[in-house]
Amino acid sequence: MATEPGVLHWREPAGDVNQLADVADRIRHSVESVIDGKPQAIRTAIIVLLAEGHLLIEDVPGVGKTMLAKSLARSLDARVRRIQFTPDLLPGDVTGVSVYNQGTRDFEFRPGPVFANIVIGDEINRAHPKAQSALLECMEEQQVTVDGVTYRLEQPFLVVATQNPVEMEGTQPLPEAQRDRFMARISMGYPSPAAELNMLDNHGNADPLDDIVPVTSAAEIVKMISLVRKVHVSVEVRQYIVDLVGATRRHPEIALGASPRGALHLIRAARAAAALDRRDFVLPDDVQAMVEPVLAHRLLLHPEAALTGEPTATIAARLLADVVARTPIPRPGSVRPPRRGL
Repeated sequence: MATEPGVLHWREPAGDVNQLADVADRIRHSVESVIDGKPQAIRTAIIVLLAEGHLLIEDVPGVGKTMLAKSLARSLDARVRRIQFTPDLLPGDVTGVSVYNQGTRDFEFRPGPVFANIVIGDEINRAHPKAQSALLECMEEQQVTVDGVTYRLEQPFLVVATQNPVEMEGTQPLPEAQRDRFMARISMGYPSPAAELNMLDNHGNADPLDDIVPVTSAAEIVKMISLVRKVHVSVEVRQYIVDLVGATRRHPEIALGASPRGALHLIRAARAAAALDRRDFVLPDDVQAMVEPVLAHRLLLHPEAALTGEPTATIAARLLADVVARTPIPRPGSVRPPRRGL
């Protein structure tokens, strides 16, 4: 495949965390050329990509959810497919179907849009739960089973789904099993006045997505993911993650705390966050920074907790802040690897 302009090649030897951060910076700058004033949302999206997770972007219409997903996808030289979730969407429209071939007199499989490196699921909570559930197997096991035959998906594989708040007309809440498969959930929020003015200047006459060129390739992302897996997490920090997740299950205002999958996603996200900060070991600060985006959407609150009238996401963030404040932090000096280098 021909090299796209601006692609940063992976230099040998691989395993350089500084090089990983350089590539991530290129991706960030590329996305920021379209999405202005949302650095934390962009950083979280990159972390999810490198941590082998999936991203759920939830907010009101028109704040740039789909634009963020598209700009991230276009920054990579990878296969990208989009699924528009609607009430009449069928599971086969997502995974693919077996079609009878008159020439061969046999059934042949026609892959659906999930057979890509990045799958953009637009307005996922406007589809029937049966169509939503078509993503469960591919998000967790990176494979699709149709008519008893299992097909492996490409690497890397990232689902970026957008959804409107459940208060919006025509939406329905995602099932708990579906939400739990998303590594992180973020909200865009309204832009600042300066960012909105800049958007009018840059987006008013042309589509800024047309100017994005890939800054890295799918193969290089796979190498970066392999590097993130090697980031050191001490026993003390792993215990800290277990303590945080366990505290969500004992909190009096939380009916259902974070799952073991949530703990696994938290350690993966913390590894990626450390790598983006050019470290080969995880600090408690990395874990704390990822607690809300990774755990908040997994919590089920007691009905009494919602009587304040606050949005559910706001209440979950407040309760997680309380959990973090009450959980002892590992002692200094216990988190570094026994020897430097990956």
